[in-house]
Amino acid sequence: MKKQIERDFPILTRKINGKRLIYLDNAATSQKPIQVINTISDFYKKHNANIHRSIHTLGNESTELYENSREKVSKFINSKSQEIIFTRSTTESINTIAYSLMKQGTKKGDEIILFIAEHHANIIPWQFLYKFKGVKLKYINLNKDTTLDMKHFGSLLTKNTKLVALTHCSNVTGTINNIKDISKLVHDNKSLFLVDAAQSVPHFKVDSSYADFLAFSGHKMLGPTGIGILSAKEELQEKMEPFLGGGNMIKEVNLLETTYKNAPYKFEAGTPPIADAIGLGAAIDYLNDIGMDNIQSHEKELTTYALKRLQEIKDLKIHGSLDVKKRIGVISFSMEKIHPHDIAAILDTKGIAIRAGHNCAQPLMKFLQVPAVGRASFYLYNKKEDVDSLINGLLEVKKVFKRK
Repeated sequence: MKKQIERDFPILTRKINGKRLIYLDNAATSQKPIQVINTISDFYKKHNANIHRSIHTLGNESTELYENSREKVSKFINSKSQEIIFTRSTTESINTIAYSLMKQGTKKGDEIILFIAEHHANIIPWQFLYKFKGVKLKYINLNKDTTLDMKHFGSLLTKNTKLVALTHCSNVTGTINNIKDISKLVHDNKSLFLVDAAQSVPHFKVDSSYADFLAFSGHKMLGPTGIGILSAKEELQEKMEPFLGGGNMIKEVNLLETTYKNAPYKFEAGTPPIADAIGLGAAIDYLNDIGMDNIQSHEKELTTYALKRLQEIKDLKIHGSLDVKKRIGVISFSMEKIHPHDIAAILDTKGIAIRAGHNCAQPLMKFLQVPAVGRASFYLYNKKEDVDSLINGLLEVKKVFKRK
């Protein structure tokens, strides 16, 4: 990638414990380029007003900027602008669907199929349906390389399957699920398909047309926190009940009854995260300028290099497939008899930021038979020198614990 890219991220000039910051926790959240920071600052300096309410100049400007971002999102994932709902996070997007299904009369005996490797945000909302409505939850097994067991998946589909909700890419192993092939199986079964795309949309081109619902977050793709996306097919939005009630989403309110605006606005109650949505639009502009194919190519090259270097370290176990075609730049690992928190703490003294813990995927940790993992995750501003620093840091960890 161009050297200019690194210069676009002010935080990467920071020193941590006197060392150059090496940020390898991108699966948790990405850093923000100055273009996004300036866009948010510019909004507050020049345009700040509430949207869809006032007819004064600032109100009109804010509304136009907000709706322009909706259009940018829709083009980015090959959707229609009216199918884009702004939420606060991937979590809220998934909960919106779970709540809507609950209110629509999900009944005992209905089934929802999930993947053992799901993030908690795509497990807990469905447990609400299990607890309060008697919906049955079924989980797809993993193959030994942590890929989804397609044969087992096919055996789980029945006439009672209401929804299949799957991650596109695991936030632990980086495994990529083939949503095109899965979509055909789901829709041939006349079921609905929700994709948690939080770990895919930032890293390669994603086509939302394969899913009935697609959820992701702005903060993992160079945008600000507090902005999420739910792409939902128009015909399904019309049948869904709103998740939240309040101002902005109504046509008329009476004492006992309210009529709502058309979708997607009926799902955006109250004052939305206006500046954050506009900041996400700037992030999409930045990603488009570089090109998602270029970003994916860079990350594959970096991941290939990282997998090779990590295998040089004795007693280090990489979780997930070693085939770079089956994964994104998320690599979780364990070191024999060294807790991941200790690994992360020692790396931090070297200015290296990684994730350590169960990564909000405790069922997957049980499958891997570990309490926690260390995780390095890459993005467009990382380089091979960052990987080399990680390797040197991990070798230092072994020295500290007197491991050869």
